[in-house]
Amino acid sequence: MSLDVSPKLLAEAEAGDIREADFVDTVRTSLPYAYDLVESLASRLHAGIAEFADNLTPPPSEQERGQLLRALASDAIRGSLERHFGVALAFQNCHRVAAFRPTSREGETYARFTSVRAQVLNQSAELRDC
Repeated sequence: MSLDVSPKLLAEAEAGDIREADFVDTVRTSLPYAYDLVESLASRLHAGIAEFADNLTPPPSEQERGQLLRALASDAIRGSLERHFGVALAFQNCHRVAAFRPTSREGETYARFTSVRAQVLNQSAELRDC
């Protein structure tokens, strides 16, 4: 799944660096499900006192699942979304995404969420092919 990069942004990238805000806007329009999910998680995290906000609902279709996988598998996209929303993202499977405060990366809850044990415990037969 490729990003829908405008000719203007492509020309700017070919000429040198681009503004990260322009890149994030491209992600927003190209991967709207993934962008909206991260935005929702970040809003929930920043509005509360919980250590993290996560998503347990599978995407409605393979199209949305692909968007989420694309966004979280790309270092550039994931990093830009983290900086834009002021969160640290953690990803367990085809839909279990969590937003943590960036300082939580050194904490026990983040370590537990991203552990190999959590990965194994978060598996199920229905997610085998996701």
